[in-house]
Amino acid sequence: MRKKILIIGSMRHGKDTVAEMLRDYYGYSFENSSTAASKIFLFDVLKEMYNYASPKECFDDRVNHRQQWHDLIVDYNTPDKSKLAKEIMKNNDIYVGMRSDAECEACLHQKVFDLIIGVFDPRKPIENKTSFNIDLWQKSELIISNAGTLQELRHKVKNLKDIFIT
Repeated sequence: MRKKILIIGSMRHGKDTVAEMLRDYYGYSFENSSTAASKIFLFDVLKEMYNYASPKECFDDRVNHRQQWHDLIVDYNTPDKSKLAKEIMKNNDIYVGMRSDAECEACLHQKVFDLIIGVFDPRKPIENKTSFNIDLWQKSELIISNAGTLQELRHKVKNLKDIFIT
């Protein structure tokens, strides 16, 4: 049985890249929180405010409204803080980019995930706690350092085969 995985980390630390490698090497499917949220509900909420023509356009502009996206996802996940995660995991093996510690705790309590992977790039800034407040070092069972080249990152992910081949 495939593991259900959550990948967390600050903005631009390489979370999606690691998920793409897990897809390419081991056949895992994934969706990131921003893509899923845009499709599921954010486009409908924000389209008139920002004149978006599609969920993709909404997604592409997310970096300009990061705090608003965080707050709207928190609202969507009220009262069930695992709501978005469960929606994503219906059709995927990996959820990339959860931002809220309360949501992470709810998912852990409900056993939505089998493994939490943190991705950390020490060359990049740590994200503001108002938009990402999960303690990467406390919540992750595995942390992948993205401190080198893309080739080095590929090598690290390939070396995890015992975890991902079941």
